[in-house]
Amino acid sequence: MNSKTIAYGILRAIAVLVGVLMLLWFLYKIQSILLYITFAAVISLMGRPLVQFLKRRLKFNNTLAVMFALFITIGLFLSLFLLFVPIVTEQGQLIGEIDINEVGDDLDRLNQEISDYFNVEKLNFVELIKQTDLMQFFDLKVIPNAINTFLSGFGALLIGLFSVLFISFFLLKDSKLLENSMLVFAKKENETRFMRAFTKIKDLLSRYFVGLLLQVLILFILYTVLLLIFGVNNAIAVALIAAIFNLIPYVGPLFGGALVLILATTSNLGYDFQSVILPKLSYILIGYIIIQLIDNFLNQPLIFGNSVKSHPLEIFLAILIFGALFGIGGLIVAVPFYTAIKVVAKEFLSEYKIVKQLTKEL
Repeated sequence: MNSKTIAYGILRAIAVLVGVLMLLWFLYKIQSILLYITFAAVISLMGRPLVQFLKRRLKFNNTLAVMFALFITIGLFLSLFLLFVPIVTEQGQLIGEIDINEVGDDLDRLNQEISDYFNVEKLNFVELIKQTDLMQFFDLKVIPNAINTFLSGFGALLIGLFSVLFISFFLLKDSKLLENSMLVFAKKENETRFMRAFTKIKDLLSRYFVGLLLQVLILFILYTVLLLIFGVNNAIAVALIAAIFNLIPYVGPLFGGALVLILATTSNLGYDFQSVILPKLSYILIGYIIIQLIDNFLNQPLIFGNSVKSHPLEIFLAILIFGALFGIGGLIVAVPFYTAIKVVAKEFLSEYKIVKQLTKEL
């Protein structure tokens, strides 16, 4: 090996490294656009069954079916906006009018009642809050202003929403657009197998995301009934937030339950702990656990086991592995990524016994 060959190899390695760094820099700069494309792809996967239903059953033409599906999507976004914005604005104004001393007295009384009921030493955190002059660090009056600033900057979110819907329209209108765009990464001799794998992934993930919507809807209804029965303030919004938290496997229900219990407690500040707050919290917690059991043993096996055609143990292990590798984000994307990996493995690595065993249901 002469010096010329070595120098060429070094220059080639440097060129590849520079190219990779430039690609990463480019992807970083357009991360918002990539996010739009990702959301649009998810919406197109979720809307695909509806578009097919409209075309097949109601004889809509392709464009009209796509527009109708996106109209429903816009309606969902507007419903969420109309549900949350008035509540957030109202709560912000109420927080700005809070009397810290009065809240401190309520918390102190609640703290004392809890200590007396459980026969434990009085907790110190309330005293710490009361003894600390929080107002010199944080002025609660700024919260309504912050909310107004957020709402005034809502235009940026509308631009993002328009971009997502615009991209979604063409992904739904031309079902082959995404596949053809991805074909640039496949070798000529592998294009047929690549298309077959991509079509299978698209079908499975369409069913999976529709299943997610169904799961959230069922949980939202059950949580709403539970919270309305026990008179929790803003029950519909709280139920929706708790249902969305459930999209994060295993960890999400814990956060959702904590949120429900905290808001149920704050809704009853000033009432007697033993006769009012504790029984109500107990009933809400029991109801929340029952709903979770329904979701874990009925909803998820029926919805997700059938949608992605994976054994519940496979899904559990995939979620654990992705969570350990990538944190909360890994928990959320574990099932769709694992499903895509299985489909690709079946198409390109089917000669291996472990792949045959794992993908025999696909």
